[in-house]
Parts: sequence; structure tokens; C-alpha cells
Amino acid sequence: MTPVTTPLSSAQVRARVPLAERTTLRLGGPAARFLRATSAAELVDAVREVDAAGEPLLLLGGGSNLVVSDAGFPGTVVQVGTLGRSAEPLGDGLVQLTVEAGEDWDSVVAEAVAQGLGGLECLSGIPGLVGATPVQNVGAYGVEISQVLTSVDLLDRRTGRVRQMPAEELGLAYRTSVLKGTDRAVVLRARFALTSGGQSAPIRYAELARVLGVAQGARVPADAAREAVLELRRGKGMVLDAADHDTWSAGSFFTNPMLDESTLAGVLIRIAERLGRHVDVPTYPAGPGYRKLSAAWLIERAGFGRGHRGPGGRVSLSTKHTLALTNRGGASTEDLLDLAREVRDGVRGAFGVELHPEPVLVGCEL
Repeated sequence: MTPVTTPLSSAQVRARVPLAERTTLRLGGPAARFLRATSAAELVDAVREVDAAGEPLLLLGGGSNLVVSDAGFPGTVVQVGTLGRSAEPLGDGLVQLTVEAGEDWDSVVAEAVAQGLGGLECLSGIPGLVGATPVQNVGAYGVEISQVLTSVDLLDRRTGRVRQMPAEELGLAYRTSVLKGTDRAVVLRARFALTSGGQSAPIRYAELARVLGVAQGARVPADAAREAVLELRRGKGMVLDAADHDTWSAGSFFTNPMLDESTLAGVLIRIAERLGRHVDVPTYPAGPGYRKLSAAWLIERAGFGRGHRGPGGRVSLSTKHTLALTNRGGASTEDLLDLAREVRDGVRGAFGVELHPEPVLVGCEL
């Protein structure tokens, strides 16, 4: 594909670049225009110029939480390729880790663990780039970004200015923030407060504590926690592997539903009517007056088992984990969405619970 030079940040902008090659689902049509920004200054300039031109803009990170339509994206895709990490002591056993948005997340976690810094180890194996973690409030195995994030540097697209925003102002909640689902800002870098000494954060997740052979709340060497998390994720097809179609996914496709007490009571009645009154329904605290249900549990009890195939057989639920929708090869985005609709509608029909997608949908909808 021949690059064409444009005024845009003095970078080379390419036309009709396939986005399927840049998403973990390996799905999606072409970008009308595409460029890769390799510094924060270049990223800021590119976004400002596209915005000034009034063109549609899509920021692309690792493509691990993205579902792009078969038609692709009609505007400019700017891939975040900014690199850089630094650490400085904060005192009292804390270290501030500052990371550019384009750094690979799991590489950052691996290096932090290798340097004896604790706090990120339970977030091992998650694909994608650092800049996406505050937007999604990425979490796994009892830890969320909100527990370690101190601030981010943002480009405010409304004003064109770069500013630092404390984590408290990001509205970080379960798999969301004030940045998710909006075009208001671009994350340029993030800062995390980690602990020195080589110990993990308290192990809060029961399954992880069991694998490590410790009580919930205990601390373990951070490298041991990382290896245990990677082992668990591999068993669920959640560590990227080009040879394993179970990892040709966007990770967990649906978020776990959070219900208020009265809504939950009605759902529990429907579950009892369908599955029997003595069934053990897993629920978890989700803030005052709310409980969280397991989306995977609901999907399985609604009749969708591991490996359930969508129309045409080109997509399926993962053979390892029912919460991941996977491309088995030769699929289209519409194939994937058809399967997602089938699962969503099946859970709604069985239990009256609405599942919502976790990935960002670009040019498509359920």
C-alpha cells in the first residue's frame, strides 16, 4: 500500500488500511486514513489537526477491546505508538510509575514485577496498551486500575489543551470512567502508585487465593501472583496466542450485570422457576444497594455452553470460557454480532437480565 504524504503532523498517512490486522478479533473493515503517532507531541498534533478539520477520528491502541464494523471506519485512525516509562520514589515504601499511553500493558506489568514493585501483578496477561486502562478501569482477579492509578495526562479535545487529571476526577467505577463512550479526551500517559519490597497487593479473589494456597487478604511474592494469574488466564483462553482461536476475541464480551436489590429479587425468582429453588446463584457486592451477577453463569444457564457456535459456524463462544466470543476463522463482524445478539436475547428471555457489551463498538451495534 503506497503511503501518501499529508500535512497531518508531517506524518505519512496511508489510505484504506485493513483494521482486522490490528484487532485481536481479527475483524473489521478498512480505515479511510491511517497513521501511527510515535510520540506524545505527534499524537497531540494529529488529534488536534483531525479535530480542526472536522473529520471522524478513531484512536487505536492494542485493538483488544474493539469491535469494528465490516464497513470499517470512514475517517482517520490514529494508532497510539508512544513509548516511555520512568519510576521515582514517593516515600513510605511507595514508588510512582509513569508510563506513556502506547506501552504494552502486560510488558509494563512484567517489568514492574521484575523490579520488585507490587500492585499490578493481578492485572497480568491483559492485552492492550496502557492508555486504555484508565478509560475502561481495567480489572481482574480482585484488582482494578482505580486502586493504583494516581493521575493521567489528557488532551482535552474540546479545548485542545493538555492537562493532568487526578484519578479521583475520572469517575472510575466497574469497567467504566467518565472517558468511556465519549470523545472528550485522549490519554497521553498514566501514573501508578506501587509498593516496593516485592510483595503483591492483598489477594482478594477466591480462585486466585486457592491456586496460591493462601487465605484471602494475604500477600505473596508479586512474581508468584503474576504466574498464578497467567496460569488462570491461559486456562480460560485469555492470554493472546495466534495459534489458539479461543484467544481471537475481545476478552470478556459482556460485563457482569449490577442490579439493585428489588430487581435482583425478581431475577432470583425467575432463576428459581427455571432452574429450581435450591440452585446456588453467585452474587457479589457492587456498592450500596447493589449486587453483581456473573454474566458467564447466566449465559451458561440460559443454554449457551462453551464452544456454542453462531450461524455459519465461523464464530463461537470460547471453548474455555463462555464470556468470550471468538473468531474461528473466516468470520465477519456481523457474524460475531449475530452470536452476541443470540446470547444477549437468550439471557434476557430466560432470566430478564440485560447483558451489555464490554468492548467498544465502532460503526456497529447490537
